[in-house]
Amino acid sequence: MTIARTALVSLALVALAGCSRSGEIDPTGGITTVRSACPTAAIPAYTGDVTLFNPANSRDAAAIDVVASITNVRATCADGTQLYTEATFDVQARRSDATAAREVALPYFASVVRGGNSVIAKRVGQVVLRFAPGEYRATASAKAASYVDKDVATLPADIQQRITQKRKAGDADAALDPFSAPEVKAALQRTSFELLVGFNLTQDQLQYNVTR
Repeated sequence: MTIARTALVSLALVALAGCSRSGEIDPTGGITTVRSACPTAAIPAYTGDVTLFNPANSRDAAAIDVVASITNVRATCADGTQLYTEATFDVQARRSDATAAREVALPYFASVVRGGNSVIAKRVGQVVLRFAPGEYRATASAKAASYVDKDVATLPADIQQRITQKRKAGDADAALDPFSAPEVKAALQRTSFELLVGFNLTQDQLQYNVTR
């Protein structure tokens, strides 16, 4: 399942010279930090688990049929004019009745979210769990991917300069945090993206996860 090509990308917040690594102290006494150029892969709250009931309209513990969870989310990114981001994950499930072989198809979504609250793209796929006769547990793997245009989220040169400029003790702006400036915050938000994956729950399933 692939997210269609979109004009999206995240960018390193700070352009660092040389071979600095995260956590090193730079010549000004500051701490070097590096932010990935790719969207962070994550699972939104309450969407990482799904519970199927039999009968479907019951919510009794005795009626639980299948319980599944998303785990081991991993992300890779290929840099270039476009960034190709791929998130892989596992789905682990258990069932209550292991009498016969069974297949269970569970829908999942992948969304690209900008600035923490704006969904730019969303696709829905399916992961199929295959239970062998006599087996209570099954595991399957799935993935989500997106191509993104790198230049869309490039920080303006003046914003980059404000973030990376060297400051000396005693300077008027030495104690000012550049990240607290409204225009810097806005620019960082525009260039902040996440690749979110989770089960594509019904309203009832989501409500069950929230209130259980």
